[in-house]
Amino acid sequence: MRVIADLDRCVGAGQCVLTAPARFDQDDEDGRVLVLAAEVDQDGVAAVREAVSVCPSQALSLVER
Repeated sequence: MRVIADLDRCVGAGQCVLTAPARFDQDDEDGRVLVLAAEVDQDGVAAVREAVSVCPSQALSLVER
């Protein structure tokens, strides 16, 4: 699986960082999401699914490779 961030939709709420800090960070200049690890293994899939679901702007998506 792979996580994709749509930076045009991201509002910088930071919920992804709070939910999965090993996978996401925020840009220092504009606060938008930075994907630290696009490839998601089975160990990280639960946290990434949660981050996708709590994103208020629906800027994150999880897709099969």
